[in-house]
Amino acid sequence: MKTTLRIYLMMASMLVLTSLSLSAQTPAPTTQEAINDKISKQQKDKSLLDIYNDGGVWMHPILLTSLVAVAMIGLSFVLVRRARIIPGPLLAELNQLLAQKQVTQAYQLCLSQNNPLASVMGSALVKANFEMPMYNKSAMEAAAAEALYAEETKLGIWVNYLNVCAQIAPMLGLFGTVVGMIEAFSQLAAGKAEPSDLASGIGVAMITTAGGLMVAIPAMALYFFFRGQLISLMTDLQKSASRMLDLFTGELNADGSRPLTGYEAHFNQTSNEPANH
Repeated sequence: MKTTLRIYLMMASMLVLTSLSLSAQTPAPTTQEAINDKISKQQKDKSLLDIYNDGGVWMHPILLTSLVAVAMIGLSFVLVRRARIIPGPLLAELNQLLAQKQVTQAYQLCLSQNNPLASVMGSALVKANFEMPMYNKSAMEAAAAEALYAEETKLGIWVNYLNVCAQIAPMLGLFGTVVGMIEAFSQLAAGKAEPSDLASGIGVAMITTAGGLMVAIPAMALYFFFRGQLISLMTDLQKSASRMLDLFTGELNADGSRPLTGYEAHFNQTSNEPANH
């Protein structure tokens, strides 16, 4: 009996020593490692909706601003394009009609269309007068310039709304940052200096800042893109309108060449006549 008891005691001692040696070989995780594991696990479990909710109430106006910005981007893609502002078929038909001095048909064509080119040329052709020098070209040019400015202003309103979104979004994010920092300092003032006590306020500050910048950066970039497109297209529209008025008044030929003056026509005719021997 004693021999059996000794054997059991020896086996128990060996198991204890083995477990101690194994535990000594496997180091326990440090406090920092435990914190990192906890943070990593929390980040994996968080969705975009969770991050949005952590940003607090100021994420709602930032989201609304982003929706308005997306709407303005889509509208600008539709409105600020060459096919909408200077339709090719309309431009070709107006060139042909004005080269043939068919003012009434050209004006009726402009009335039947709804685009900046039709609006500009329709305003100009109203001032046409065959009884005045150059068909009253100066008045037509003035009317075209006024209509061009009105069309540019009308389209620029929607593009400028995109700029408004780009300016408001970071301001909302900054306001959320201030609110979050106030919350964090309030916790410090109350004697709560643990990281978990400050995490909520700092999280609001960082998330709202990031949200505002995520809306503002693409909105500002696309604002400058559409603004440049609008200026370029309006410049082309002004050139096209001026060319059509020159065709109408006879200052430009249909092929784009300049008509010969009286002296040039006489000189050209003389030079083409066969010499008399």
